[in-house]
Amino acid sequence: MKKILMLVLVLVATSASTFALNPKDYSVFYSLNNKSTFSGIVKYLEADKEQADFLKQIFDETTKELDNATKSNNEKLAESVMKYNLYNAKCILSQDQYERYLKMLNTFSYNEKSVLVAQK
Repeated sequence: MKKILMLVLVLVATSASTFALNPKDYSVFYSLNNKSTFSGIVKYLEADKEQADFLKQIFDETTKELDNATKSNNEKLAESVMKYNLYNAKCILSQDQYERYLKMLNTFSYNEKSVLVAQK
């Protein structure tokens, strides 16, 4: 039974990696640079001016690199860009702010998926 389960997992993993990179999977990171969204994030996180400046730089770099990953259809690059965003946000935010940041990203991602399902 374990061998069958392992085989199924391997098949799913390899078949998932053969699909094209879907930019909608990373749409939450694209929307962070929107001016009104960004100011809302800063207010929600209660970030100071310096943290807001660093967040803006992180979000700009994230968007630029996600564009590169999408153009080259490079899933590994997209994953590393996501990790870059999370790691750098963790470095500049307090623990409480970072937890709120993760909650916000998860909520936004969940809402995006709900909208896509509702549209089908």
